[in-house]
Amino acid sequence: MSDAYAPLADALDRLGELTGRPGRLPEVLDVAGLSHRTGIPVGVVVELLSGGRAPEGCLAQRVRQRLDFIRETRRRPDGKRYSLDELARIAGTSRQWLSEWRKSGMPSLEHTDRLRRFFGLPAGFFTADEQEALHEALRPVLQVLEAEADPLLRLRESGLVRLAARAPQMNARQLATLADLAEMIITSEQAEQAEGAGEATAGDAKGADLRGAGRA
Repeated sequence: MSDAYAPLADALDRLGELTGRPGRLPEVLDVAGLSHRTGIPVGVVVELLSGGRAPEGCLAQRVRQRLDFIRETRRRPDGKRYSLDELARIAGTSRQWLSEWRKSGMPSLEHTDRLRRFFGLPAGFFTADEQEALHEALRPVLQVLEAEADPLLRLRESGLVRLAARAPQMNARQLATLADLAEMIITSEQAEQAEGAGEATAGDAKGADLRGAGRA
């Protein structure tokens, strides 16, 4: 396994342990959801989750593929595909330039960032290698499974379990501070989960705004 695949391989090994399905992760993970979030075709996601490799490709091919992926998977509120003119307006450029950088696979960072933000895509959506993109998408999945397997993990990592063991020696102020810290960790975890759910619907909401603006 090359260094480029090592972080993903480690994550897959741990996911296999947590799910009890080593080598069979496509059976238990949301393959379609991972594809939708990363821009990686479903078949490639399955191959990577099974310990395989992604097809070799250059940056230009990757950018084109993921722009086309957006057009196929992110639809307007009426269910139709976004036109090149609409995507160009979202990116802050002209249709001509959008067509040009789609052919060359070398768009400006400003234009791709506007598209990424509009559709609620993760950083590096257009340029990240398949193994890197999938590894990042699996991070929250791994965190959830780790928390389910060990509910006290976050508290131990923060040192709160160790502090809680000293609770009998603490005064009222110190106990209140400990409780506040625990509440902060729980609230942060809930906020991260809510943010992940919100990103999935960001594209639809912004699509409605765009359609409304076109009618005005």
